[in-house]
Amino acid sequence: MFNRKINYRLPRNFLFIFELMSLFLLFIYYRHDLDKFTIFSGLMLVFIVYISNFMLLRISTGDNFIFLIVTMLVSIGGIMIYRIDSTLGMKQIFWIGLGIILFFITYFLIKKIKGWENWFLIYVISSILLFILTLILGSRVKGAVNWISIGGISIQPSEIIKIATIFTISSYYTNYDKFKKMKFGSYYLIGIMYLFTLFLFLQKDLGSVLIFSAIFLCLQFIYEENRKLVLLNILILSVSAVIGYFIFPHVMSRVEIWLNPWKTIDTKGYQITQSLFAIAEGGFFGTGLGLGHPEFIPEAHTDFIFSAICEEMGIFTGIGIIILFLILVYRGFKISIKQRNEFFRIVALGISILFGIQSFIIFGGVLKMIPLTGITIPFVSYGGSSMLSSFIALGILQVASEELDFEEE
Repeated sequence: MFNRKINYRLPRNFLFIFELMSLFLLFIYYRHDLDKFTIFSGLMLVFIVYISNFMLLRISTGDNFIFLIVTMLVSIGGIMIYRIDSTLGMKQIFWIGLGIILFFITYFLIKKIKGWENWFLIYVISSILLFILTLILGSRVKGAVNWISIGGISIQPSEIIKIATIFTISSYYTNYDKFKKMKFGSYYLIGIMYLFTLFLFLQKDLGSVLIFSAIFLCLQFIYEENRKLVLLNILILSVSAVIGYFIFPHVMSRVEIWLNPWKTIDTKGYQITQSLFAIAEGGFFGTGLGLGHPEFIPEAHTDFIFSAICEEMGIFTGIGIIILFLILVYRGFKISIKQRNEFFRIVALGISILFGIQSFIIFGGVLKMIPLTGITIPFVSYGGSSMLSSFIALGILQVASEELDFEEE
């Protein structure tokens, strides 16, 4: 689908140089605490990123720029996380390596297995089971019940459910004509999405509600023939958002902080105000890696890593990250337009919307454009569940960027 004559070598080499320079700066900053394992792990990250880009060019005929963009994002995030906390940085390198492995596994599985558009019920049932499991075994974090601890490892099932939801919507609209012939078939997807939203409300995970609703409404707006249903869903979800504001105290608190964080700068507004101070302190070019104070920002390695990056690497780097996401989403839309297989056309569009909405929400939150939601930046923030699910989604998008050798049945 994409021209293989495109020269990927130059941007790959630039990424290689960027990583080596950043590691060199980190090694200078932590020169008294370095050991052989840390140096080896840092060099392994550079090696893994370079080799994985090289390998993908040999096995995929699709858009290899999307993986190149993502490896740039994980490199910036990994370096910044190591700067904030060397222990978390080492863990992040592990998650990045595992994520890249899952990317290739997903790529081969999605290409090998056929009939993805026919498993509508499997996607729905598996999502419902994960929701129920979360409600039964989940632990409360920042007001929301969305984490499950298994053997000392915490996972966030909603990250996997996001992908399953995109597959559910894609399967439904691929078989839209069949569903319309069933009794109330036009309302099956709406009922399922409202059920998912209800589960998220019970978990008090309103950040995920926003993402799920955005994906659903965008895809429904494009593929739903009954335009009244689209307007009805927009109205219902808008009313639900208002109700959620009055029902959940932590949501009301976040809105109040968004409107005037300076009023509670020493308490509830401390995090967002420190974020704004950090971005302002960095200026255009940053204070320099290791010369800022990201430790002043609570949760700097997850929710507010963008602020930490802007402080030490500069606003220009922050703008660069935003541009990388814009290019990633743009190329995802381009993949969707060029894909002839209807199921993977919708999947590619859904994944692109997922990356776009999730990044916009967190960028808007740390810049005080919208209320904070506790969502992480895909590929940049610290976190295993988010990193792995994002690489799985990217592997699916990589398959969708190719001319598939099977057609819809």
